[in-house]
Amino acid sequence: MSSDIFLENWGNAANTALGFFWMALWAFILGYALSSLIQVLVTKQNMQKTMGKADAKSVLFGTFFGFISSSCSFSALATTKSLFKKGASFVSSMAFLLASTNLVIELGIVISIFLGWQFVVGEYVGGILLILIVWALIGLFNPSSIISKARKKLGDSEKTKTDSKPISEKIQNKTNWVKIGKQYGMEWKMVWKDVTIGFTIAGIISAFVPDSFFQTLFINTGDGQTSFGFFTLLEHVVVGPFAAFITFIGSMGNIPLAALLFGKGVSFAGVMAFIFSDLVVFPVLRINAKYYGWKMSLLILSMLFTALILTSLLLHYSFDLLDMIPDFSSSTISQQDHFQIDYTFFLNIGFLIISGILVYLGFFSKQKDLSYMKEMAPKSPLLEKVLKYVAFISYIWLLGGILVKYIFNY
Repeated sequence: MSSDIFLENWGNAANTALGFFWMALWAFILGYALSSLIQVLVTKQNMQKTMGKADAKSVLFGTFFGFISSSCSFSALATTKSLFKKGASFVSSMAFLLASTNLVIELGIVISIFLGWQFVVGEYVGGILLILIVWALIGLFNPSSIISKARKKLGDSEKTKTDSKPISEKIQNKTNWVKIGKQYGMEWKMVWKDVTIGFTIAGIISAFVPDSFFQTLFINTGDGQTSFGFFTLLEHVVVGPFAAFITFIGSMGNIPLAALLFGKGVSFAGVMAFIFSDLVVFPVLRINAKYYGWKMSLLILSMLFTALILTSLLLHYSFDLLDMIPDFSSSTISQQDHFQIDYTFFLNIGFLIISGILVYLGFFSKQKDLSYMKEMAPKSPLLEKVLKYVAFISYIWLLGGILVKYIFNY
């Protein structure tokens, strides 16, 4: 590759990455603002009281509370552990975990921007299927001894004071708005590295990685979304989680990568498996082992991996039957002009103002010393340090690429 071609690709990679982020900015702000609002006003005590049994009602409540929670995997893992420790059944805890990483509002909005309504339907229907399949697997294998040992490992939970005030009263309390602002800031703190790296990688793949790479990694790509044989689809839904493992950057950061995979001809099933894979990667396995022990962690991993394979295949064949699978050739997201004066521009300006208000309330208002802390899963200090440095390198890469494209005209 000549230096001129490299510089041109560098500029295109940076421009695409920033364009992708600009497309999704208002959706991130809206999603995290709603998530922060709900997490402050709906307490864990409200959740745990309805999730104590392994029946349909408890699973339904676990799914609902997951739906209105944060999409951050580390936050979801910590909340799931806390609910399970305080008496929630294993089934309803898994329902909460899966819903909080697959059925959340902000994820659906971002998917709609990058992949279209069919993938949004697939995400939400698939999230429900994941919960139902895991519920069936727990009933089939009945791992009661492993569950009992995991609960003993967690120990007894401390009693906490329950805030019984109605939400209508809580929302009028200025202190709660300060908490919402702090939670909003924490949501961004949890994901900024993942989002930065994810969008940067998406830009690099779009500009530098040839289609032949994806045709090798995912066999028989580019033949049309309805012409895949069963074993080809099976290979795609197995390789999808493997690709997610290599580029582990969280569900929100993975969406532009999923859009690129679909545009390269990867099957609908393979892309859905890639999106569903945020809970079957090594950092999550390690955290679950720290919480519950390795037997329980491996049990969760095997159930989730089995469930996502079955779900992805069911979605593909069902959508094919209903003629709902979009044509991958229409996915031209990397060729779009992302920076225009259109509805995205005005949405971003409006939501940036909302973001500024929330940040001011949480960190610069007179009540800024109010303590408020969201429980998080224990991250690896080494991994976090590596991700932070990679994120900073990404910023340098993006800045250099923009200078190359618009100042030096490559």
